[in-house]
Amino acid sequence: MSNRMYLNDIRSDKAKKAAKRVGRGIGSGLGKTCGRGHKGQKSRTGGSIHPGFEGGQQPLQRRLPKFGFTSRKGRLTDEVRLQDLNNLKDEIITLDSIKNSGLVNHKIQYVKIILSGDIAKPIIVKGVPVTSGARSKILAAGGRIED
Repeated sequence: MSNRMYLNDIRSDKAKKAAKRVGRGIGSGLGKTCGRGHKGQKSRTGGSIHPGFEGGQQPLQRRLPKFGFTSRKGRLTDEVRLQDLNNLKDEIITLDSIKNSGLVNHKIQYVKIILSGDIAKPIIVKGVPVTSGARSKILAAGGRIED
């Protein structure tokens, strides 16, 4: 006897459930109507109802609004990284100086300076909110923050 393995010898280690054989007589339990019951849409060929169908009632996905919420203030708000302030010529940083430098769009009305990178020169920040991390870096560089 040889120890060779052939493709027809390979067997699955898990038991496979036999496929449902419908329409094979009364003894099978799936004869005549094949487990579909009598009459009705679901007993017919091609008679399936799509997901979300609620029997003619207005479906949930059509009852709910199709749009989300976008804050109008969020469209006018932006962030400026601390390292980007190194490139500004102005010593006093205001909203107007940030807009004029091109760091933010001219339509922006609210700007916040966030900690990202380092600041190399002392600057004065006027009327622009600053995160706590950016505040400590500006003060360490010899700058100050005025509200």
